[in-house]
Amino acid sequence: MSGTTTDLEVNDEPPDGQPPPGDDRAFLGHPRGLATLSGLEVWERFSFLGMQAVLVLYFVATVHDGGLGMAPGTAASVSAAYGTLVYLLSVAGGWLADRILGSYRAVLWGGVLIAVGHYAMAVPTAAMTWVGLGLISAGTGLLKPNVSAMVGKLYRTEDERRDAGFALYYMAINIGAFLGPLVTGWLGDHASWHWAFSAAAVGMTLGLIQYVAGRRHLAGRKHAAEFALAPAALRRAVRLMAAGAAVTAVAAVALALAGWLTIGRFADVLTVLSVIAPVVYFVVMFRSPRVTAQERGRLRPYVVLFLASVFFNFILFQAYSTMILLASTNADTSILGFHFPASWYASALGAFEVALAPVVAAVWVRMGPRQPHASNKIAIGVILGGLSFLLMVLPTSGHHGADYRMAAWWIVASYLLLGLGDILVETSGLSASTKLAPRAFASQTMALWFLSLALANGIQAQTVKFYGQVSQPAYFGVNGAVAVLAGLAVIAAAPWLRRTMHPVH
Repeated sequence: MSGTTTDLEVNDEPPDGQPPPGDDRAFLGHPRGLATLSGLEVWERFSFLGMQAVLVLYFVATVHDGGLGMAPGTAASVSAAYGTLVYLLSVAGGWLADRILGSYRAVLWGGVLIAVGHYAMAVPTAAMTWVGLGLISAGTGLLKPNVSAMVGKLYRTEDERRDAGFALYYMAINIGAFLGPLVTGWLGDHASWHWAFSAAAVGMTLGLIQYVAGRRHLAGRKHAAEFALAPAALRRAVRLMAAGAAVTAVAAVALALAGWLTIGRFADVLTVLSVIAPVVYFVVMFRSPRVTAQERGRLRPYVVLFLASVFFNFILFQAYSTMILLASTNADTSILGFHFPASWYASALGAFEVALAPVVAAVWVRMGPRQPHASNKIAIGVILGGLSFLLMVLPTSGHHGADYRMAAWWIVASYLLLGLGDILVETSGLSASTKLAPRAFASQTMALWFLSLALANGIQAQTVKFYGQVSQPAYFGVNGAVAVLAGLAVIAAAPWLRRTMHPVH
């Protein structure tokens, strides 16, 4: 972790960046490094989604109950704005890995920032909540795009195990997505919100320990960035980043003191940035002299996959905002006499992904070259996401009494559809990103995939304001229908996508 290089970290790494000999099938037929990276993501998702499951409830809880006393629509919007910031910063994280830090250090320091952010949120003051969310946003922006890129480096491009490997990786990290809300939800109900945030901090710390202990099994773990800046350019970049951070901080404080920078306006600014950033980034990549004509041709279908991800994740992220709010006010929170926190519904999503990911992985391995094209896998996932919202039209329709609570199985069934859709979209999308990425933008193309999540959250930050303002059947019905139509559009474009996405199958 120091500035010097050791034999353990670099000298035993093969010249082509592939994993060490003997590691290729050491973990369930996959490279041993997959276990290390999956283990890190187990704890990162434990902390991130554990906190996310209670965040909107913390926002709407009264000050007397230890919360911030926000209106439901505002709470959902602020939660989405936080998600927007997380994934916008993934662009900077990808660039820092490619040009300055290298993948290993980017992931390491990202994890440190996440852990510190959760510890900050454990302090029971509103100010530390915002400080903590800022640190977690910066850390996740460093960690998320680069750890996924490191998974891709474990496999050669033509390796048919790649999609199955990403499915296993996604199954493993969703163990964290399952356990996190169970722990934080119970602590939020029985202790305090800040005890819940403390549990998230401990989880991320354990993830960092596991990551450092298993680093020798990782490909591309050099300290130096693969496309490092020249010394003079590096000094200029550091000066610009420091100056930009200082100017932004001063401007934000001044605008906040003047009363202009409210929470709502901050969310609006992030939404605008979430639209501008991917447009600018695609233009830069298409025009870069580092990108070959062949690589540029593969970026065109990637735009379609990017938009499909936006439509799906617009639905997915509401599993931790509007769906949690719906569960807390309109759904039964007891099964066979056992009462549970509303935030535990979020664990159902992780549970389904843990259970279904190995099934999906086994199906793809068994089908081999006969498996559906990546674009069709993504399209089906988007449609399933839309159907998960359309399903909610049924129990929320009609004239029910004030004491009516929909059965728990409605939300569980919705999360089942959403979980299967997430496996299809994210595993195929992440795998396609590592294959379609121009070599000079390897980590940054993964960051671009996460920009689709930023855009999804940015749009959501505006639309969730209507939650509670329009009827629930209208809200869930319109959002779900739009996602289904988007998935059908991708299926219609499948012939062109198959021709242009080589070497993606």
